[in-house]
Amino acid sequence: MIEPALPSDQDASGRSFGETELALLAEVLRAGTLTSTRGTAVRALERGFAESLGARHAWACSSGTAAFHTAVAAIDPEPGDEIVTSPITDMGAITPILYQGAIPVFADVDPETCNVTAGTIESCLGERTRAIVVTHLFGNPCDMEPILDLARGRGIPVIEDCAQAFLASDRGRMAGTMGAIGVFSLQQGKHITSGEGGLVATGDDALARRMFLFLNKAWGYGEAEPDHTFLALNYRLSELQGAVALAQLPRLAAFVERRIANAARLTHALRGLPGLATPLVRPGSVHAYWRYCLRVDPRAIPGGAVALGARLKERGIHAAPRYIQKPAFDCVVLRQQRTFGASRWPFTLARPEAVDYDRSRFPGVYTALDEVLVLPWNERFEAEHLDFIAEAVHEAVGRLAAEAA
Repeated sequence: MIEPALPSDQDASGRSFGETELALLAEVLRAGTLTSTRGTAVRALERGFAESLGARHAWACSSGTAAFHTAVAAIDPEPGDEIVTSPITDMGAITPILYQGAIPVFADVDPETCNVTAGTIESCLGERTRAIVVTHLFGNPCDMEPILDLARGRGIPVIEDCAQAFLASDRGRMAGTMGAIGVFSLQQGKHITSGEGGLVATGDDALARRMFLFLNKAWGYGEAEPDHTFLALNYRLSELQGAVALAQLPRLAAFVERRIANAARLTHALRGLPGLATPLVRPGSVHAYWRYCLRVDPRAIPGGAVALGARLKERGIHAAPRYIQKPAFDCVVLRQQRTFGASRWPFTLARPEAVDYDRSRFPGVYTALDEVLVLPWNERFEAEHLDFIAEAVHEAVGRLAAEAA
């Protein structure tokens, strides 16, 4: 039997580009204005994205990392202030904290979802906590109500990292609109893409203004007497990138719906396999399925996620055990505090407890990474691809059990 090749979001097989993108790109090139300060595509993207979220403001940035940096800069921490976040995340959601002179303080996670919780966050809060970052990992929203209650009680703003969570929601509220700021990524593998790019969204006018200034070198475009009013960067998205993302925006809801429907089909096909847990979605939440993740119990499936992932790769299914090989705090940049020259700044301002990365403090993190197996996913998957994955998982689990018997 010829096994189907899975569409990949790293090339055209798993990306939904077409004539609309080409038409908008041609329109930008004919106009000859490629900078967003004078063009129209990026402005249209920002307006359309804000409307799709139900947010008052949205700004486009040159990358997801730039978007996250813009959000942290809007919060404006003092040097040595602390920002609580997850250690299961991309480094682009951590290094901007250090660039703004703040200290990332890592919370443990729920091993079933890989997400931070109100309980894991609360134990990290202190007098210098300036913000809380929640990462809706893989598109599965965090349990936001208790997190927001905790944050409100302490007067701490919440930044939602929605890089993988376009149109996810919790209790009817859209991811990216529940906290003070929502951060999104338009990188190659996200729900919609411009290759690189990002977006920030907020309902707060003051935060919106500060973010607009920060991504524009703090220059007040459109003001009567603009000036560079604080330390800031150029994080603008180009009109060419804006045109590509703008063309996809009207199709975003359909992309997410397709991912959700496909996930339901695969979950049904895998239900009941011993030692295997399909994604846990809380009642009232909408999982946007950037990726589809399994939890593999090594006590029931010999070799656990690593062995199962290896068997699936033999069938052409590029499953990723662990998602990231180690928690963010175990990467050299944090473990050895390699920042600006040999200064170690801003770690020199940190409380010892804030940079205590002892393994015993993160049981959920290590369990989550040991057990998670991340399957490839995009809106171009068809029934034959899902059935092939299901058959391959069943076959691999059976073989591993038989070989260990």
